[in-house]
Amino acid sequence: MKDPQQRPSQPSFWAAFRYWLKLGFISFGGPAGQIAVMHQELVEKRRWISEHRFLHALNYCMLLPGPEAQQLAIYIGWLLHRTWGGIVAGTLFVLPSLFILTALTYVYLAFGDLAAVQGVFNGIKPAVVAIVVFAAWRISARALRSKALWAMAAASFVAIFAFDVPFPWMVLAGGILGFVGGRVAPEHFKAGGNHGASDRSRSPALIDDDTPRPDHVRFKPVRLALLIAAVLSIWAAGMLALGPSVLRDMGEFFTKAALVTFGGAYAVLPYVYQGGVEAYGWLTGPQMIDGLALGETTPGPLIMVVAFVGFVGAWTKEILGPDTLLLAGFAGASVATFFTFLPSFLFILAGGPLIEATRGDLKFTAPLTGITAVVVGVVLNLAIFFGWHVLWPGATKTAPFLGTFEWFYALMSLAAFVALWKYKIGIMKVIGACAAVGLIYTYSVF
Repeated sequence: MKDPQQRPSQPSFWAAFRYWLKLGFISFGGPAGQIAVMHQELVEKRRWISEHRFLHALNYCMLLPGPEAQQLAIYIGWLLHRTWGGIVAGTLFVLPSLFILTALTYVYLAFGDLAAVQGVFNGIKPAVVAIVVFAAWRISARALRSKALWAMAAASFVAIFAFDVPFPWMVLAGGILGFVGGRVAPEHFKAGGNHGASDRSRSPALIDDDTPRPDHVRFKPVRLALLIAAVLSIWAAGMLALGPSVLRDMGEFFTKAALVTFGGAYAVLPYVYQGGVEAYGWLTGPQMIDGLALGETTPGPLIMVVAFVGFVGAWTKEILGPDTLLLAGFAGASVATFFTFLPSFLFILAGGPLIEATRGDLKFTAPLTGITAVVVGVVLNLAIFFGWHVLWPGATKTAPFLGTFEWFYALMSLAAFVALWKYKIGIMKVIGACAAVGLIYTYSVF
């Protein structure tokens, strides 16, 4: 048995490879669950990184657009095995989810008319409504620590609900207000909350608080310039390689989405909805809800719902002809995934050396707090949007309460929320239970 007071040895590249691959298959539960899994494995069990260094990396990832759990994996992989370590960690974090989600999306599109499939999705949809409401409650409880932040959240809700203000402009406004507010009235813009990590790690870690910085984590202007040039070249080559105009539109749109995903996947979903449903017509509103349900039931970041959007869009538009829908769908899912996650590698590999050089001295919490307040209003609007489609499935914008009110699904949403909020039941269990109830209810009705 290893001595707990002995510093762990450096894992081989392939040992780390196996761990990141495993993580890609078990990373359920959204960012909080994924971060908890990494903390338990990397800090407490393997001791590859100390508590302080883990949280320091996480704080930086929280400031960035994009999925913080995947970015944290890139950061730790980079610390362990340089650039290739970060690339492998970030890629394996999402690759299993891409294949699983595309397979489920194919089943959804090819066999969605079957009563059993419809029943399962009819049950999952109320669970999704409850999950989004729970997310809004959880974010507000953690982030809104002053009347000023509550006012910003309320204003953002009104802006997107009543005036349909584009999400990127709201993010920008939240960041500016947070920056100004942090200087004028800093007591109202203090960041709150944590990720529930333990207070300390008593045993020494491989990457410990006092571990000297290796050469590859030191800031070098030449390296930074080469890295930016390489990522921009990869992006440009990817855009040039896209043939059908639909795929080019997806490449441009999901690149923009990757740069405005402050606040996590729930926050960017309205932006994806505005583009995928309203601007480009790649999918419908109800399909967007189904995609979020699939994203909740698969491993990987919830923002992987973009793969569903890309698959459905390429399938619907028949970009490769009516006889190759599966190949078209996979191409659309791959394009959406590639362009959504590419910026994350640049953010970490380029910014990591700067963050390591200023460890413990991050001064960007006020703008992030302002953005988070805006996100609360956006997520609340998303919950109302999803609930409207689920509870009044026959409604339209011109007749918002047209058709029958689905009281049974309303009760399911309420029960799912209570299960999440009061009894702390996991998301996967809630979704599974709702899917089973939906299946039984569908067959009992028909």
